[in-house]
Amino acid sequence: MGSFSGNIFRIILEVIRALFGKKPSPDVRPEIPANNTTEPALTTTSRVLLLVYDPVMDSATGETLIELQNWHQVDELLTPFLSDIQECSNNLARYQIIERIDIDDFPAKTDGYRYTPSTYLDVLSGGAAPHMPQEADYYKILFQFEIPKRITNNEIDEVWIFGFPHAGFFESIMGGNSAFWCNAPALTKTNQIQRRFVIMGFSYERHVGEMLEAFGHRAESIMAKTFEKLRDETNLWEHFTRVENTHPGEAEVGTIHFAPNSEKDYDWNNTKKVKSNCYDWYNFPEFQGDIQEVNHTEWGQGEIRAHHLWWLKHIPKTKGRLSSIHNNWWQYIIDPNQVTI
Repeated sequence: MGSFSGNIFRIILEVIRALFGKKPSPDVRPEIPANNTTEPALTTTSRVLLLVYDPVMDSATGETLIELQNWHQVDELLTPFLSDIQECSNNLARYQIIERIDIDDFPAKTDGYRYTPSTYLDVLSGGAAPHMPQEADYYKILFQFEIPKRITNNEIDEVWIFGFPHAGFFESIMGGNSAFWCNAPALTKTNQIQRRFVIMGFSYERHVGEMLEAFGHRAESIMAKTFEKLRDETNLWEHFTRVENTHPGEAEVGTIHFAPNSEKDYDWNNTKKVKSNCYDWYNFPEFQGDIQEVNHTEWGQGEIRAHHLWWLKHIPKTKGRLSSIHNNWWQYIIDPNQVTI
C-alpha cells in the first residue's frame, strides 16, 4: 500500500511540474557573430538549364548557323569556362549542366520580330541594318521553357543562353522576387518567383575570355549589391575595385574593364607601373601591407582571358565573416539569394 501511495504522489508531482514548472528551452540556433574567423567557406553549386539557339540555315543539308559560319561548338567553350571558374574559386564555385536544349529558331525580339536565315545573313554581310529593338524577349523564353516553374520547384538555379551576334541577349540579367541590377535591368515581371536567378548570355561567335567577362560583370553587380549598405573602410568591395586612375597611389585589384593601371576601358596592356596592394588580397582578410609596383606583365599583357583569370583569382574565398558578409565572396556570386537586400 505504501509503495502504491508513493507512486501516486510522484505522478501528481510530475503533473504539477508539467503544468506550472519551468518550460524547456526552445531549440534556438546560436547567433553567428558579424565578425568571426571560424565560419567555414562553403562550396556553392548552381544547376544550369542550357539553351543553345543554333538555327538550321539550309533545310536541304541541315547545316546550322554554327556550322555555316564555322563558329565555336558550345562544348568547346563550356569545358574551359567551367574549369576556369573552379580554378579561380579554389573549387568553391561549381556548375552542373542539368539539361541542354538545342533550339532550331531565332529568338523573338521584344516587338515580336524574328530573323529568318536569309534576313539574318543579310545583316551579317552588312547588306541590312540589325533589327531594332535589338533586345530578345526574355519573358517568351521563360514561358516557352517553363523556367519559372523549374526555378520554383528547385530543379534549376539559373539559365545560360548561347546565341549569336545581334541575338539580343544581355551578358547577364536577373529575375525573381527582389531581383536587382545584374549588368542589366531586373526582369520585374518575375516577382512571383520566390528565388532570384541569373540568366547568362554567351555568344558562340566569341571566345572563353568574353564568357569570363560576362561572368565578371555579373560578379561586379552582385558584389556591389552585397556591400551596398556599408560605407568607408567596411565597404571592402569599393576597396577591391580601386584603380590608379581614380585613387592615385591607392590602386588595388580593379574591375573587369580596368586593371590597376588602366587609363580607359579594356586598357589591359598598359606598361605604366603603379603601386598596388593586389598581392595583399591573397592574404585577405589578414592584410600584410604588401604593396608592389605592377603593370601589364602581371595580368597577361593585354590578353582578355589572362586578365580576367587574374582578376577572378583575387576574389576572396576564405572562412569567416566581416560586417556580417562572408569572407568567401563566391557564395554570393554563384547564389544571389544569399545577398541581403
